Amino acid sequence: MKKWTWWIVGVVGVLFLGFVVAPFVYTRFIEGDAPERLTVGTASPSAQAAGEAVPADGAWKVSAGSQAGYRVKEVLFGQDVEAVGRTGEVSGDLTIAGSSVTEGSFTVQMAGVTTDQDRRDNQFRTRIMDVASHPTSTFRLTSPIELGSVPVVGAQSEAKATGQLTLKGQTRDVTFPVQASRTGADTFEVSGQIPVTFTDYGINNPSLPGIEVEPTGHVEFLLKFAR
Repeated sequence: MKKWTWWIVGVVGVLFLGFVVAPFVYTRFIEGDAPERLTVGTASPSAQAAGEAVPADGAWKVSAGSQAGYRVKEVLFGQDVEAVGRTGEVSGDLTIAGSSVTEGSFTVQMAGVTTDQDRRDNQFRTRIMDVASHPTSTFRLTSPIELGSVPVVGAQSEAKATGQLTLKGQTRDVTFPVQASRTGADTFEVSGQIPVTFTDYGINNPSLPGIEVEPTGHVEFLLKFAR
């Protein structure tokens, strides 16, 4: 009886280590915390014309340092984690007239979106997003963004953006908040998070055995514009 008792205790201990302790150690110490949300920066102390309402009229291009990707919550073998994938392969432009953003769009190269886990990235590129057939995702502004006034250098503001988001070949109308920062006379940044319900875009359920993914997530971006 003692042998059977110790055998049972041993089996329970192994199961406990395998299904509770191991996932906890993995998510807390190996995978680590998810990256912080993308947010706009501030003007440098040396920015020219700081505090002045420098005209912003004209065309602006997405420049180096821009990022876009996704953020989604998962339950990994009983442990809550947040999966974040990003890429710097982002292009786009917008047009400003007075205090209004009249046109704008950006495009993300989906094959470049990566996390800290190769297995997750392989699933994302194949089964989930099929980037071979749908290599890009896009957002296009469909209504002007009214800023109220020309942002001064160093100022930050918030507004609502309305447009069309295309993921995996499916296009949906979206409205979401954006944050903007005039970081210089000839530079500014815009960040935002677009809520996404996967089934709206024909995206396969990302869940796998032992990994339960929520049915919604966010497309997040930080766009750095220059003239």
